[in-house]
Amino acid sequence: MKLRTFKGGIHPPDNKHWTSHKAIEDCPLPDELVVPLSQHIGAPSVACVEVGQHVAKGQEIGSAKGFVSVPVHASTSGEVVAIENRPHPFGTPLPAVVIKPDGEDSWSSNLQFTDPGSLTSDELIEKVRQAGVVGMGGAAFPAHVKMSPPPEKPIHTLLFNGVECEPYLTSDHRMMLEESERVLQGVALLQYVYGAERVVIGIEANKPDAIALLKKQCADAAVEILPLQVKYPQGAEKQLIFAATGREVPSGGLPMDVGVAVHNVSTAAAVTDAVMLGRPLIERVCTVTGPAIKEPKNLRIRIGMSLSHLVEVCGGLVEEPGKIILGGPMMGFTQVGLDVPVIRGSSGLLLLREEDIANSPEGPCIRCARCVQACPMNLMPTTIAAYARRDLVEETEEYCAMDCIECGSCSYVCPASIPLVQLIRHGKAAVLAKKRNALL
Repeated sequence: MKLRTFKGGIHPPDNKHWTSHKAIEDCPLPDELVVPLSQHIGAPSVACVEVGQHVAKGQEIGSAKGFVSVPVHASTSGEVVAIENRPHPFGTPLPAVVIKPDGEDSWSSNLQFTDPGSLTSDELIEKVRQAGVVGMGGAAFPAHVKMSPPPEKPIHTLLFNGVECEPYLTSDHRMMLEESERVLQGVALLQYVYGAERVVIGIEANKPDAIALLKKQCADAAVEILPLQVKYPQGAEKQLIFAATGREVPSGGLPMDVGVAVHNVSTAAAVTDAVMLGRPLIERVCTVTGPAIKEPKNLRIRIGMSLSHLVEVCGGLVEEPGKIILGGPMMGFTQVGLDVPVIRGSSGLLLLREEDIANSPEGPCIRCARCVQACPMNLMPTTIAAYARRDLVEETEEYCAMDCIECGSCSYVCPASIPLVQLIRHGKAAVLAKKRNALL
């Protein structure tokens, strides 16, 4: 059977052999946890504890401010030793709660088991909000917001993203293999909330073990396991929707505009913990990998652990890394050092050597149209980038720069090494600034 996919895309080496066969290991606690108050799309949380206060594992330490926001919780029990700006994966120091673990790792007594059958949809959504669950595929969009579509846009298809198309990353793969029960419980809970008629788990065909396992476990359930063609960015939301349903999300639109909601498989597992155990999102599975690391692993990490701690648990470095990337090589964010903490959207830590990095000088565009062929959004990346470089905001917007998902496919195939994604990102920022100024 021909595997489903989307138009465009690329086939970079997946490099998943480093960790795809390695079971999840629990990462030991460090001497200090730096828990940022900004870990999600929307308004950051605000500290609700004080320096010197003892906190329990799972206790709220940052309160949500606004609907598109979630609370932040202590990743272990211990003493709050500081509330101050600390290095952050976003590139600038931001407020964080610093906790010195007491070694007890004791849960808050306020967290209790709940029978999900006794909850209404609204009560279930509120539990997810209180637990601080966000999209764990990297976007970190508050899950309770996505779970609350307006009545005029009912969800017919509930789609779960088990694609993990980013090279090197294997955390979702291992979650589906080792913790499939948690994932499928979350799938059932989310189906109950949405009332969706069709439920699909999309998985790239390079994970046959996960496909076989979930097909077996879903044999008696109304959940479809859909193998997908191995192609990047197959896991991007709009591309996944098209591959699974044939529907195209309109320009400037959202998945709910075509009756679809999308969640990551790891997010489904976090929903299970939030609803059934009352446990907030304070840990996740993270792939620590790359040729500069001695022993690549899939680690269950606590939010607030430093990247240097993860490297130490993986045996240290083979050599000084040429590039440190939080996330995957295509859409991850380069870090200036290992002193930043992991956050809820940190699916991977990639450490590359100097020899693994392409440093070709930028040349002139040769009009080869490879970027156009590769673009999964059917855009003209080189044209948008040219307008953005010259700060021609109206033209940048006219050529649909805001539809760019910043997947990096255009930059990957460009023979002239033009930094297309960076230029388009600059153009998008200019378009947004223009719109904000128009409202003032």
